[in-house]
Amino acid sequence: MAQHVGMSGGVPRTRRWLVAVSVIAVVVMIVVVAGTLVWRHFGGVPPVDGMVAAPQSETDSRYPKLTSGVDYDGDGIDDYTDIRQGAQADSVAKPTYDSGYYDGGYPPDDRGACTDVVWRAFANAGYDLKAMVDADIAADPTAYAEVVSTPDPNIDFRRTGVLDVFFGKYAQNLTTDTTDHAQWQQGDIVVFQNVKHIGVISDKRDRSGIAFVNHNMGQEQRENDYLAFKTHMAVTGHYRWDASQVPQSVLRAWRE
Repeated sequence: MAQHVGMSGGVPRTRRWLVAVSVIAVVVMIVVVAGTLVWRHFGGVPPVDGMVAAPQSETDSRYPKLTSGVDYDGDGIDDYTDIRQGAQADSVAKPTYDSGYYDGGYPPDDRGACTDVVWRAFANAGYDLKAMVDADIAADPTAYAEVVSTPDPNIDFRRTGVLDVFFGKYAQNLTTDTTDHAQWQQGDIVVFQNVKHIGVISDKRDRSGIAFVNHNMGQEQRENDYLAFKTHMAVTGHYRWDASQVPQSVLRAWRE
């Protein structure tokens, strides 16, 4: 018996094609969902309802931006704003993630890790964070003993644990409760798990009031709502740099 054109084994080719397309669509959807869950679990991407900050006017009215009484570099911009802007500039530049060792300490402009966001932010406000850290390690090695076995100016200022000790000594120590929204302000430093990760708080917030963070763990969006992730590293340090409360002997000015 002859078969109709477009038939194979009694099943219309059009129907077989539709079934195949449906199966492929389901597989793709499963892969996308599974991939999203895995990345979110490891802190690589924000939750689906994250990433987009609430309108600035809305968050400013609920949580007015804190400004510093210090303008260390004399550029007409207060320190907290300067630090935040420097961190945001690094987020926009999106340097390739690189925690490697460099003679002289500084990585190229197009490379960096989480700690590089911080010293670049401080440089924007006129502070030489590397010089301050190196001098403090030399003056008080005992304070850094747990995170520095042998001092090395080429890398010490790029260690999260070292910066945690430094800011713990000289900056204001603030709450680690991320739900205390008003206490998280632009230019603040946030440390995760003491030695694991570090970032600079943004002036952006999500609609619930949780502050965004400028940080670099190699993720696509460097300024994001990491503190709102369902799974993120534990916050162990929250600091605010007020140079008026820091001994003058500690301060070092940035020189390009």
